[in-house]
Amino acid sequence: MLEELASTFPILTCILFLPLVGAVVLWLCDDEDMVRTSALTIALVELSLSVFVLLRFIPESAAMQFTEHVAWIPALGISYHLAVDGISVLFVGLTAFLAVLIIIYSWDTVRHQVKLYMMALLALETTTMGVFLSIDLILFFVFWELMLIPSYFLIKLWGGGAERHYAALKYVLYTLLGSVFMLVGIALLDLNYHQWASFHHVEPAYSFDLLELLTVPIPLSQQILIFWLLFLGFAFKAPLFPFHTWLPDALLEGPIGMAVVLAGLKLGTFGFIRFSIPLLPDASKSQTVVTVIMVLGLVAILYGAIMALIQSDFRRLLAFSSISHLGFVVIGLFALNYQGLQGSLLTMINLGFSTAGLFFIAGFLYSRKQSTELSSFGGMAKQTPLLASFFLLIGLASIGLPGTNGFVGEFLILLGAFKANWVFGGIAVTGVIFGAAYFLWYYERSMLGPVGKAVKETLSDLHPREVIIASALSVMILWIGLYPAPFLRMMNGSVQALVDRVERGTISSLESAPQIKVD
Repeated sequence: MLEELASTFPILTCILFLPLVGAVVLWLCDDEDMVRTSALTIALVELSLSVFVLLRFIPESAAMQFTEHVAWIPALGISYHLAVDGISVLFVGLTAFLAVLIIIYSWDTVRHQVKLYMMALLALETTTMGVFLSIDLILFFVFWELMLIPSYFLIKLWGGGAERHYAALKYVLYTLLGSVFMLVGIALLDLNYHQWASFHHVEPAYSFDLLELLTVPIPLSQQILIFWLLFLGFAFKAPLFPFHTWLPDALLEGPIGMAVVLAGLKLGTFGFIRFSIPLLPDASKSQTVVTVIMVLGLVAILYGAIMALIQSDFRRLLAFSSISHLGFVVIGLFALNYQGLQGSLLTMINLGFSTAGLFFIAGFLYSRKQSTELSSFGGMAKQTPLLASFFLLIGLASIGLPGTNGFVGEFLILLGAFKANWVFGGIAVTGVIFGAAYFLWYYERSMLGPVGKAVKETLSDLHPREVIIASALSVMILWIGLYPAPFLRMMNGSVQALVDRVERGTISSLESAPQIKVD
């Protein structure tokens, strides 16, 4: 009975639109406590559905699972196509998990226009889920763009900084600029498909469906052009150096909830592994592309770490730390081997617990001192031992201490990088040293030693809701760090299929390609 229900029930559609429906329901609520309770209930149901998908997911498989496919605009080859595989399924659970924690955190920290805040947060969850679940590129692009609406208002209306209006506008403009290039690349993919389908008299004549586009060869010169167009869209969103300048502003000026989403969910690098590498394998492994992106990744690692080392504000430190971590992810992705891809995918998930966790810690610090500047702290561990303990654990995960989730992902990335090119691997290792330096530098001065002049009054330790958030993140950090096998098994099949496709490449001659089988 359960098997039959799982195969017929449109659970991905429910996961996708439940938060949006919940946002509409919240509009009918007038009492703020009811709004908070309803938002948390919706987020918990969403998390339950996501956990169900994770439990029913078949590991070690490269197949798309829980597929839902309906023609949307048949004349243009656009479809409503949802599915998960080993690349995307963990992101679904991570998104739902973080949404619950953000609502718990916002319970007593957001007091201005609570209903609109919760509605924007749930709308953001729907659009983010759409990015991870979409298999059709136009559907993916729709959700990619719709994310900007709730994101803009979350930063602009609930940000705490004086420059929040500027930060919100900058974020939107940068993302839109990248999206223009990405849309052109998507259109070229469809045009190539149309030319191939017309030559072979295959229906449909147009398609934006990932699975159908994978069966059609693309000439190398065209692959390289499309690759760079998609690259700009994903690089601005990631953001990858040197397209990163919007990130420190958005993370510093926006609310903690928005910072958790931006830093914890790696949408840009997900786009690389979901679309760019599988659709354009010959371009992805071309010497020029690999060299350019590897150099950008290495610069991001070192630049982000050095900039983090000189920051006195914890949120700005975390912003540059995030840029450095993205450099590691990119290095692993374009090592284009099993260890590198697996490590990058796991690291993207890990950062949803460690980097997002540190932003929650920044929120805890801000609620006590109304600042995250180092000058506002000093010797806090004596007054707030729980806060100091969770801060240390999550921070050590961020710098990749063995036994934490950060170590597993970084080790695999470095292994893949050394396997691809020992020079790249050797340079990337230095980022680990800088990472330890900037975190321990800030932690030692803010938490240890004598109580600073700025910490004279008695500070409260973690409240129950804060303990729930920190404990949930710590459990995931230690689980993946000590027993990563269940998470690796989920992604292994898809990662191996991606490696095989990159090694095999695609056919550059349109005439010699096999025809698509249409049911």
